[in-house]
Amino acid sequence: MSTENSKNGSLFTPFNIVAGIILAAGIVVTIMRFTMGLGAVTNLSDNNPWGIWIGFDLLCGVALAAGGYTTSAACYIFGFKRFHAAVRPAILTAFLGYALVVFALNYDVGRPWRLPYPIFYQQGTTSILFEVGLCVFIYLTVLFLEYLPAAFEWKGGLDKYRSILVKLTMGLTILGVILSTLHQSSLGALYLIVPSKLHPLWYTPYLPVMFFMSSMFAGLSMVVFEGTLSHKYFHHKMDEDYNANYLDLQFAFAKGAAWIMAGYLAMKLLGLSMDNRWHYLFTGYGAWWLFEVVGFVMLPCYCYAVGYRDRNIGLVRLAAPWTVVGIMLNRFDVSLIAFNWQLPSAERYFPSLGEIIISLFVVTVGVLVFRWIVTRMPIFYAHPAYKDSSH
Repeated sequence: MSTENSKNGSLFTPFNIVAGIILAAGIVVTIMRFTMGLGAVTNLSDNNPWGIWIGFDLLCGVALAAGGYTTSAACYIFGFKRFHAAVRPAILTAFLGYALVVFALNYDVGRPWRLPYPIFYQQGTTSILFEVGLCVFIYLTVLFLEYLPAAFEWKGGLDKYRSILVKLTMGLTILGVILSTLHQSSLGALYLIVPSKLHPLWYTPYLPVMFFMSSMFAGLSMVVFEGTLSHKYFHHKMDEDYNANYLDLQFAFAKGAAWIMAGYLAMKLLGLSMDNRWHYLFTGYGAWWLFEVVGFVMLPCYCYAVGYRDRNIGLVRLAAPWTVVGIMLNRFDVSLIAFNWQLPSAERYFPSLGEIIISLFVVTVGVLVFRWIVTRMPIFYAHPAYKDSSH
């Protein structure tokens, strides 16, 4: 990401070169997608209508953007004011995450110009997808309003509008928590209606609860991971208050993530026990389930707990990306790997090169926009003119 080189005027840093290649490839595939159709760039079929653009761009993107509601709720609702320095970075990450989810959906749907239809034109109120779409639409608006004060401070001359938004902070935070609870759990509820297609080890009536719980520790882990990278590459943009609370914030997030992951693990075992599906553990899919649960829930949970207890920041920073990968693995398992598990291998789905390029393209756009914003706007520091502001 090398912002130091960028400040010295060099555009040809390793990060910029790789990002440029991905952007160029993404633009080419985008043109192919919207001129030649889905079939030209994807391996989607009637058996597999949802691929990595749903499994990764949507399910993973929404879960990893959950740091916005967890951090703001901890600060403004539960009164942990020491989290205040982490709120703006978390809100920005969440806002860009949800914006990119909506952006990526345009590639997946056959008629992207109809994306607003369920909101404004024809509401399918009996569909879980309608509830997900409505909540994501409203929550994206909430995140935009929560992000705007930073943009207004950067722009200047908009104090009146900024003060209005600051006064709305508590209401927006409460609304954000409600909306996040609804759509995070509803994404899991989508798979309740396909018991014959999802492998029994992953299918459980507790899927909505598991998706919601996993979004909480995914969001906390993403805040730790993003904070670690930002502290390395954007340290020159951080003020004394942010740096003074930096380690304490990471340890606090580690403690929260460890407790939630322990509860999530208990829910996984409860779902297995309630339906008496232990015998599936002795199959190939059982080995993969154990790989996910032991390797990407139990072990990072242990690292978080020990890291917090011993004040070992290295363990915490190790557990954060480990957990992020674990969340992506879980969403891939539910939406792709354990989905349609009974089909012969020749009919199973595997993403095409075009689908992978678009997913990388979307992530790269998000990273570049994040870099552009934090190097210009007061995200990691308090604007001098608003030092005493409560927001």
